[in-house]
Amino acid sequence: MKIDWAALGSVFGVSLVATVALVGLFTLGVIGLSKQEQAATQGGSAVLARTGAYACFALCLAAVAYGIYLIVA
Repeated sequence: MKIDWAALGSVFGVSLVATVALVGLFTLGVIGLSKQEQAATQGGSAVLARTGAYACFALCLAAVAYGIYLIVA
């Protein structure tokens, strides 16, 4: 049995980047929701923070759905 180390490294690299990107997007969404609460208590507009948070969550959902699509199809 021969292992293709280049392909294994490529899969590892792509998986690492995708994982860090998804965790980063989710973190930005959570931060956006917390900024929304802070803006609401300080009298500022919370619409931008909420919209950005929902956009981050939507991108996370799209990435997970695409991953499931790749596995199933």
